[in-house]
Amino acid sequence: MASATAPAAAAPTLAPPLQQLRHLAEELRLLLPRVRVGEAQETTEEFNREMFWRRLNEAAVTVSREATTLTTVFSQLPLPSPQETQKFCEQVHAAIKAFIAVYYLLPKDQGITLRKLVRGATLDIVDGMAQLMEVLSITPTQSPENNDLISYNSVWVACQQMPQIPRDNKAAALLMLTKNVDFVKDAHEEMERAVEECDPYSGLLNDTDENNSDNHNDEDDVLGFPSNQDLYWSEDDQELIIPCLALVRASKACLKKIRILVAENGKKDQVAQLDDIVDISDEISPSVDDLALSIYPPMCHLTVRINSKTLSQKKKKKKMLL
Repeated sequence: MASATAPAAAAPTLAPPLQQLRHLAEELRLLLPRVRVGEAQETTEEFNREMFWRRLNEAAVTVSREATTLTTVFSQLPLPSPQETQKFCEQVHAAIKAFIAVYYLLPKDQGITLRKLVRGATLDIVDGMAQLMEVLSITPTQSPENNDLISYNSVWVACQQMPQIPRDNKAAALLMLTKNVDFVKDAHEEMERAVEECDPYSGLLNDTDENNSDNHNDEDDVLGFPSNQDLYWSEDDQELIIPCLALVRASKACLKKIRILVAENGKKDQVAQLDDIVDISDEISPSVDDLALSIYPPMCHLTVRINSKTLSQKKKKKKMLL
């Protein structure tokens, strides 16, 4: 006769601690695509900027604390039990989801540029926590390699940088414009150095000369001719570089002028206009990079002209916004 009392359901068997960490890392990485495409949470309440930033900073502190706690218990022996590990993992997962939930409270009307910065910080925190889980689950406990990887893990860096994120779209736009100005400035200086030296690959060429000295043509050595013309600019190449330098210099000046105008005359409520300015600036930087890379030998004149035209069009588009 069957018993009237049903047998108690068997408790689910928990995975070993390190396996639970690996599973948590996988779960966190599954959150990344959702954050990249996730929209702001719709609400009828008026956005409270001070409350939002306070909650975001508090959420970052919580994530950092959970990361520290988990690192402490998994950096020494004996490892926690499966039951204890489950609790730690649940707390980490909850802290990450709470941070993401706060990010979703930032509405689009506060500025796309600002949302991109906060989204980037959110992705850094989630990805950093996933990396930490992987390190703790793979690297032997208490090893020097483990300590080094944990010390430089990006989750703490990302959490500590939260208070430095701009609080409004104008400040966010100025930050992005400054980054673009610095990028174009560096590219321009690199191009100028290459032109002055007239041999951007001199270090590589010297190594090649030393390693292949037996293969050099005696006549070339006597006359001082290069052994590989593809590593040098021809006269036609150098003539084409001059307008390229001028174009990059003009792009740098244009970006600097725009940054000054935004700093002096931009208003926080000009959200859409600020976003448009940043969008075009973001297009100029990679165009400058493409042009700078294309001038190195062996130079393809068609590619250089195409890249020059593209950059010129971006620069004109930028001026039209002002």
